[in-house]
Amino acid sequence: MPEGDTVFRTARRLDEALTGAEVTRFDLRVPRFATLDLTGQTVHGVIPRGKHLLMRIGESTVHSHLRMDGAWFVYRAGERWKHPAFKVRAIIGTADREAVGVDIAEVEVVPTREEDQLVGYLGPDPLAADWDPAEAARRVSADTRSIHVALLDQRNVAGFGNEYAAELLFLRGILPTTPAPQVDVAALLDLGVRTIRANRDRRHRTFTGVDRPGQGTWVYGRAGRPCRRCGTLIRRGEQGADPTRERITFWCPVCQR
Repeated sequence: MPEGDTVFRTARRLDEALTGAEVTRFDLRVPRFATLDLTGQTVHGVIPRGKHLLMRIGESTVHSHLRMDGAWFVYRAGERWKHPAFKVRAIIGTADREAVGVDIAEVEVVPTREEDQLVGYLGPDPLAADWDPAEAARRVSADTRSIHVALLDQRNVAGFGNEYAAELLFLRGILPTTPAPQVDVAALLDLGVRTIRANRDRRHRTFTGVDRPGQGTWVYGRAGRPCRRCGTLIRRGEQGADPTRERITFWCPVCQR
């Protein structure tokens, strides 16, 4: 599942492949921008912002959001793709490389000077150089909803998704339904920052410290299976800011009280 660490690695890979080069192929397969052409422009950089990608080309920014299934792939020029063409929503090529966006939920282009219209609402990003732990803690602590919902709200903190919320709350022994103001938010975010920064350089995300398939999480995706700590069966439920945005939650009823 793409979360802040996945987006960070994607941005780094795209940045290394494209920055400084001239665009020789530009194809956005979304109706609104289908006729836009940025060929001849220089790629200035690819920036991650929470779960958002900002590709700066000339005086424009190509913004994309991976959502649940999206991904960017980098190929050598002329190399055969490993996925069907009907899934492709963006192609940005240079003389040597080709960035291909597959199953991307959101693609749009704005003048770079107007980037804030797209990402200005986001809270502090734990993977950004300007990470502000005090401001992030203030925002989450002021949120009167459950800590699970508050942690997922990108206006509070940018980058944590459902997997991080479930795992961090387990590690801190906090029920996902606990109101955010009742939680030691500073300690929770400190753990979150250390965890996501460790995972950003790993090929496979892990919360247990074990980098083997099926062994990287404590509770996420493990409903009905024994807790790795106490053996109690992991439970699952649903929470969200409203009925249209509910997410599945996982917790241990013994380790999280």
